[in-house]
Amino acid sequence: MMDYLPDALNALTALLAAYLLGAIPFGLLIGKARGIDVRTVGSRNIGATNVFRCVGAKWGILAFLCDMLKGFGGVWCAAIPLLWSPAMPEANALLLRVLCGTAAMLGHIFPVWLGFRGGKGVSTALGLLIGVAPAAAGIGFALWVVCFLLSRYVSLSSCLAALAIGALVWTPLYADRPVWFAVLMTILAALAILKHRANLVRLAKGTENRFAFTAKQRAARDAKKKQEETP
Repeated sequence: MMDYLPDALNALTALLAAYLLGAIPFGLLIGKARGIDVRTVGSRNIGATNVFRCVGAKWGILAFLCDMLKGFGGVWCAAIPLLWSPAMPEANALLLRVLCGTAAMLGHIFPVWLGFRGGKGVSTALGLLIGVAPAAAGIGFALWVVCFLLSRYVSLSSCLAALAIGALVWTPLYADRPVWFAVLMTILAALAILKHRANLVRLAKGTENRFAFTAKQRAARDAKKKQEETP
């Protein structure tokens, strides 16, 4: 049993590093650098969408890229044990990469620094997928873009992309991967959808806000919101 202890400690080191990387609240930090606490405006979420809406387009894109890189960087935290340990079998290396990417995603959703109240994890999940399943990431992102441009609903686009990715990992595209890979990817897709449950309720009621690209769209959105708030 003692023979497995160094490997377990190495894996825990990598997982902790990935979680702490994922827990860095880039959206909150970017907003505060611009004098805005995104936890008090808009959707009160620290994710890139709220930064885009309340801080500015270029800052929202920056938050998206930073959050995505957390997931990708989390995957490569699995290489940390290799700094002082011999190379591990490929199956074990894949498992550790997936678990480290998952740890980064969980760090974003449940950051220790913010009382475990973070973002919804979509951007970070994309980074994770780029690291372990780039084809699924590309297809999911393309579907997200098409759905978003047609509907202007970020939440709907994110949920449909998550559904597609959860299905793709069970197709022949990933037939060479172990079953646990598909199971874990499906669980992560379900978690991303679960984090959007309030948005899905609003979509069903017709009260979910569409993303506004133009001043005219913003005015229409604000007028609708004001009308809904009027008793």
